[in-house]
Amino acid sequence: MKPANYPADPAHLWRHFYNITQIPRPSGQEAAVRQYIIAEAEQAGYATKMDDEGNLVVAVPASEGMAGRETVIIQNHLDMVTVKTADKAHDFSRDPLALVVEDGWLRADRTTLGADNGVGCAAALALMTDPQVQRPPLELLFTVDEETGLGGALRLDPELLTGTRMLNLDTEEWQELYVGCTGGGGWEFHRSFATAAPSAQAQHWTLAIKGLAGGHSGIQIHQQLGNAIKLLGQCLQGLEGGQLAALDVGVAHNVIPREGAIGFTCPQAVSEQLQVRVEQVRQEALGYLPEADKQLEFVLQPSAHGSVLGAAESAEILDMLAVFPHGVQAYSLALGAELVDLSTNLAMARLQQGEFMLESSYRFFNAAQSLPLQHSVMALARAYRLTVKDVVGYPGWQPDLNSPLLAQASALHERLFGGVPAVKAIHAGLECGILKGKKTDLDILSFGPTIQGAHSPTERLQINTVKPFWQFLTALLAQM
Repeated sequence: MKPANYPADPAHLWRHFYNITQIPRPSGQEAAVRQYIIAEAEQAGYATKMDDEGNLVVAVPASEGMAGRETVIIQNHLDMVTVKTADKAHDFSRDPLALVVEDGWLRADRTTLGADNGVGCAAALALMTDPQVQRPPLELLFTVDEETGLGGALRLDPELLTGTRMLNLDTEEWQELYVGCTGGGGWEFHRSFATAAPSAQAQHWTLAIKGLAGGHSGIQIHQQLGNAIKLLGQCLQGLEGGQLAALDVGVAHNVIPREGAIGFTCPQAVSEQLQVRVEQVRQEALGYLPEADKQLEFVLQPSAHGSVLGAAESAEILDMLAVFPHGVQAYSLALGAELVDLSTNLAMARLQQGEFMLESSYRFFNAAQSLPLQHSVMALARAYRLTVKDVVGYPGWQPDLNSPLLAQASALHERLFGGVPAVKAIHAGLECGILKGKKTDLDILSFGPTIQGAHSPTERLQINTVKPFWQFLTALLAQM
């Protein structure tokens, strides 16, 4: 049910957004919301095209007097992240979202809201249905499967599109214009180790780490947040007679690992110094970690392990955890510390019954700049006799501060709102980079209203940024 205080202006945008929130649309299940868009287009008499992947384009003709202008692409993705709190009963495959308006924000009841990127989709549809909009010919591009790996954009048929200018509506801070995003890639590394029963005299332990903040491996990598893999490995580095039994750290390739545990055995004489050793690492780390990580805690507990690696092989794994790179590798020459150019995230580590897995990802603006990093990681893989599985990568969108579209939009923003917008590139992946790779002649700009907490049940949309966002979007199109 729509809240009594649900926003009303701009009417077409808010109507479409509400309707979208009532249609389940997890990644890979976009058919229903796509059919909603097709129905709206057919009602208006506009043609639609779809590729084999399910990406949709609506061809919207120009307003009266604007038919001779160049076509503009308006780009958004249909799917949403589906996360809820443990106490919320909600099936994202069939249940509509329950909306709440509170303190100037729109959110959902203990679930993601899907404003990422539903509000952009609603704005695109409003451009089609609002008769007051002055627009050049538009191609409304709605991609699928963005949130689980940019799959729709990667497999998009570029023949669907004719425009050479594109507005992406998938960034989340009003009054910021984005002109670049990173590309990325990654690897899974595997190796099998022999195991044996532990010595009868060995003492068995599990060391857990908690209290780190973790975070997004792109937009937060410069914050120097603690990496749970690195810190656990540091606690056991050089442990005399130590033999590893298990390792479980990290959750995803694009998340800085914040918690996990390592199981091991060691001689009794060494065990007596373990707590001192672990506390020393904790105190040293607190001396350089950011404030967000000040709750760092290690929990060392007696355990029981049925099999362990040899001491030499265990030391080899600990060396890997130490030498594989993590963090910022280069900053922008133009913007300095304001923008990370190249980074890598040591994301996951697993050891179970002798089967070892390490996963690492990297992000870049310039693919050539990432090559030395890639070569060094591959050299480490060869040195440690690891098999390598490449994670599907995606291209970056190199920032173009001389973009004609950027100049036009910046001047308009200053005229409308009395201030120069912040011009930024994001150290994370947007579909813009992939689409630029498919259509190299594209001039692209990305902007949107303010969204906080995207990808979490705290996601919320700042209502009073939606109207100026719409004003800016429509004014920009009127002069394109």
